[in-house]
Amino acid sequence: MLTRLSETLHKYAKGWLMLVLFLLDGLFIGLIMPGLQKRMQAANPTAGPLDLMFFYTPDKAYSMIASYGDQGRAAYRTGELTLDIIYPIVYTLFFSLLITWLFRRGLDPKSRLQRLNVVPFGALAFDLLENACIVAMLSLYPSTPAGLAWTAAVFTMTKWLYAGAGMVLILIGIAVAVRAGLRQGLKSQA
Repeated sequence: MLTRLSETLHKYAKGWLMLVLFLLDGLFIGLIMPGLQKRMQAANPTAGPLDLMFFYTPDKAYSMIASYGDQGRAAYRTGELTLDIIYPIVYTLFFSLLITWLFRRGLDPKSRLQRLNVVPFGALAFDLLENACIVAMLSLYPSTPAGLAWTAAVFTMTKWLYAGAGMVLILIGIAVAVRAGLRQGLKSQA
């Protein structure tokens, strides 16, 4: 299944599609998600979303959830069920296609490293699982099931680990693509 996904990404790693996804990613980062955060922070302007933390304990999570107030919890829940489903799909496709595009330029086409273009899908999976747990925590509040919060925290941390791995792969992709381009330039001058 992952091999088929990797091959599909190779088919769609086109510059125009990555540009569209880059612009969508920028729209989410620059406008849409900050707008959601402002609505969420109506009761407490200093309270941030759980999604942006690397890790948290149940006490920290429920303390933050309490600080949002009813309006903030409702806005956060709505955002998790709408925008924070679309955004992970956008960033996953952008990062996966960018890795594919860069690795195609810098690595042998038969290299097993080409299949690492699916790593951002790990972030997607754990982001969606994290969202489900956060929605449950927001919906069940004022009940504070510790097991649910621990599960959410593990999903959050795992999401960030996959996201970090994706960023490292992008940096490696840039390095190998630049190296290959430099080698190609030197061969053409010789």
